[in-house]
Amino acid sequence: MKAGGKSRRKYALRSLRSQLLARTLLILALLLVLIGFLQYFLMKDFLYRSRAEAMDTQLNSIPADLLIKDSQEQSGVTAPQEQTNRRNNRPGPFLFWPDMSLASIDTDGTFQSLSNENGLKPPRLTTEQYQAMQQSKRMRHGYQLITDAQGKEQLVVFRPLGPPDRSSGLLQMGVSTTSMQEQLINQLRTFILLSLIALAIGLALMLPVLRRTLVPLSRMVEAVKRIDAGNLAERFDAEQGQYEVDRLAVSFNGMLERLEHSFAAERELQMQMRRFIADASHELRTPLTSIHGFLEVLLRGAASNPKQLQSALESMYGESKRMNKLVSDLLLLAKLDRTPELKLEDIPLDALLLEMKPQLLMLAGTRKVVFDMTAGIRVLAEGDKIKQVVLNLFHNAVQHTDMERGVIQVNLSAGKKLVDIQIRDNGPGMSKEQLERIFERFYRGDESRTRSSGGAGLGLAITQSIVEAHGGNITAESTPGTGSVFKVTLPLAGTV
Repeated sequence: MKAGGKSRRKYALRSLRSQLLARTLLILALLLVLIGFLQYFLMKDFLYRSRAEAMDTQLNSIPADLLIKDSQEQSGVTAPQEQTNRRNNRPGPFLFWPDMSLASIDTDGTFQSLSNENGLKPPRLTTEQYQAMQQSKRMRHGYQLITDAQGKEQLVVFRPLGPPDRSSGLLQMGVSTTSMQEQLINQLRTFILLSLIALAIGLALMLPVLRRTLVPLSRMVEAVKRIDAGNLAERFDAEQGQYEVDRLAVSFNGMLERLEHSFAAERELQMQMRRFIADASHELRTPLTSIHGFLEVLLRGAASNPKQLQSALESMYGESKRMNKLVSDLLLLAKLDRTPELKLEDIPLDALLLEMKPQLLMLAGTRKVVFDMTAGIRVLAEGDKIKQVVLNLFHNAVQHTDMERGVIQVNLSAGKKLVDIQIRDNGPGMSKEQLERIFERFYRGDESRTRSSGGAGLGLAITQSIVEAHGGNITAESTPGTGSVFKVTLPLAGTV
């Protein structure tokens, strides 16, 4: 039970749906964190700037006669006693806001707090910083964050005392940032709470959306489960509304189609191999049986009889020749079944056929042979193999025509890219069933005729393999009672 629970959890963690959901929520959470940080810093700067502008307005509203020394006191004209009385009579601290501080700084850097006991203690910079600030023309722009003696952070703004051309010091106002920070923290907490709610809502919405989105993949998984070596006809729907899934379905369909063709070809090859082995065994067994029988006759005493001995030897010699040809044909077919290594040359095909003309006429005997050839046709081929093709087809025509009334036509013509060799006879022809199997190995349309002439039904199969190895094609047409025509098509030289 525990193992099943662990496997389910492992499957859930490795499933595409859980990974998409987890990664989507992770990206959303990272975006929310980034937005939170940006919002915090932007809002902090906005609040501080807004408060600084409000404080600057407050500073400008404070009466100048409460803050500026008497002009005579500044110029040193007033008597010392009068100056002392003025200093004693100057207004003391008057700021009473509990979260604000106020201070004035003379031109010599003298610092005086204007906040009462209930106000904040104003933070103090160094004399050099105040003097540098009075000399700067941009001191009214912006704000500064300064920590006072109690360790509290204050937002501080400055204002020059007196007219711009005759400054008599600085006025410093500060406000505690505690309330603003609390406001920012509250806003950040609200944002975090809303973000968590958004993630929860996103999780609730993403689950059914992902489940519906992954339905096509689930269908493909179920279809794949139904596919095996005996069931390759299964196909996936290539129009499910999702581009990536549709492409995957098209690729799977193509793969299944190729596998189906490969398995069909493999099955056909196995069937052909079984037929080949059976036919070869049968063809080899026949001459071996004959030879064995003649040897038994000779062993029984026929060897002492010259006539019986001569007849047995001639029969065994004929059977051995037949068996030798069969083995040679089988070896040639096995070689052609592999990738054949042809010695291709640019040869004149009409000259090749003219060279074979005496041999063909000898094979024809008393039959009439008609040659009709176009001159100047060249092909890229191996001459000996093309001769074997012509000889096989011509010999096949000779076997199926009458010695006295037989007519065999050898035609050679060419088109733009292809050359045709046609060998036509006026023999008995073939039926449709025979024509469909004419290029099969060990197939004989006329069993008695081919066996008497020594044929094993491999000539046309060898011819087809040679033609296809040259990149050509061979076809046969026949009408019962009229004759047959075999057509070999090869590419012209320069078009391969």
